[in-house]
Amino acid sequence: MPVQPQDIEISVVMPCLNEAETLGACIREALSGIEAAGVAGEIVVADNGSSDGSPALAARLGARVVTVPEKGYGHALQGGIAAARGAFVLMGDADGSYDFSALPRLLAPLQRGADLVMGCRFPRCGGRVEPGAMPWKHRWIGNPGLSRVGKLFFSAPVDDFHCGLRAFKREAIIALGLRTGGMEFASEMVVKATLCRLHITQVPITLRRDGRSRPPHLRSWRDGWRHLRFMLLYSPNWLFMIPGLILAVLGAVGFLVLLPGPLLVPGGVTLDLNTLLVATMAMLVGTQILGFGLFAKAYAATEGLLPGAEGWLRVLKGRPVEWGILAGLVLVLAGLGDLGYATWVWQAAGFGPLSYQESLRMVIPAVTGIALGAQAMFFGFTLGILGLEK
Repeated sequence: MPVQPQDIEISVVMPCLNEAETLGACIREALSGIEAAGVAGEIVVADNGSSDGSPALAARLGARVVTVPEKGYGHALQGGIAAARGAFVLMGDADGSYDFSALPRLLAPLQRGADLVMGCRFPRCGGRVEPGAMPWKHRWIGNPGLSRVGKLFFSAPVDDFHCGLRAFKREAIIALGLRTGGMEFASEMVVKATLCRLHITQVPITLRRDGRSRPPHLRSWRDGWRHLRFMLLYSPNWLFMIPGLILAVLGAVGFLVLLPGPLLVPGGVTLDLNTLLVATMAMLVGTQILGFGLFAKAYAATEGLLPGAEGWLRVLKGRPVEWGILAGLVLVLAGLGDLGYATWVWQAAGFGPLSYQESLRMVIPAVTGIALGAQAMFFGFTLGILGLEK
């Protein structure tokens, strides 16, 4: 008796682009996994424009084929997930590298209340990578490096960010509003699930050799960069705030230490005006980067891109224009006052040449204060624009 749509508990979604060599075996494994779990299930093949007969093969084996015209791994999965009828979804590549009969192991945590269950292919979490299943640069550089970046930036409880075999509650993942269309979709799901505080767990799995005779769709450096770029864009703290703060503080320390006069350091090295100028540059650039971080956080808060941004919404409603003008005026007036004093000293010298040590130690802090004050005022106006009601 055919399974009724309302009775389906789990949907197995496979993105497909010319996978005729391996698709059949993947579908049979998935059917075996559904049977072993003792639940009602379906196979959804999200076809992304195959020309090798993959859709017809999938239909003959009992899978439901969904055509996704927009190219890309993420687009294919979004189309398949949207079409799935189960409360739970298991997604995995159709290249033969994942064993879909492991379905019961990934389904069980969902039935106990988890929102996202990640497969983990690496020994540190009990997984296994068969010989030849993963290129060395992916196994020892790409995957570990990007996974560590993800754990550092977002505190994600995941050791294998890019494992293609994972299961989740369909409605919980749809509510995240996933948008990316390429391979970075894998990172987006974990990042947003972490930021939204979904219950995430992981189970060990085995990665097998790709069963296809043609090269994989994955392009190592291009797709690796897309993953890293996504994580940076979703972490304004690490992209802007932390680097900007470090640069601004180091510059300010150097500025304050060197402003009174040259500094002799061990080894007979003298730090003087040139170093003071470099410190000033670091302070100005660091402040600009901090400003960009404020803009990114404000934009993310108003657009709902980053969960937990309520604090930034309060900042935008807290009169940033007026505070920016106030802080900027204080700095500008201090700079103009210093510049006026420097002009008075110059006048006292008959507007003739002055000692570089004397004149630059007056002019550098003056122009720095004016520049920082102008930045503060325009930062305030920009935040005010970002906070305008739509």
